[in-house]
Amino acid sequence: MQVGDRVRVVTSVVVYHHPQHKKQAFDLKGTEGSILKVLEDWHGRPISPNLPVVVQFENRFQAHFRADEIEII
Repeated sequence: MQVGDRVRVVTSVVVYHHPQHKKQAFDLKGTEGSILKVLEDWHGRPISPNLPVVVQFENRFQAHFRADEIEII
């Protein structure tokens, strides 16, 4: 997975910070977006984040995912 790839959420991921559903549970399964960042280092030091893939959806909404929660389309 690389920055700019189009992806789709394939597992049930519930968020509470979606701009159109503030403070309500919203399942992202089936939504599509593009990879904004893949977190691998911080200030030049390697890191191992739990949710390393940052995906940007419509309306500038972003969420973090594991690689097995999304697929490239």
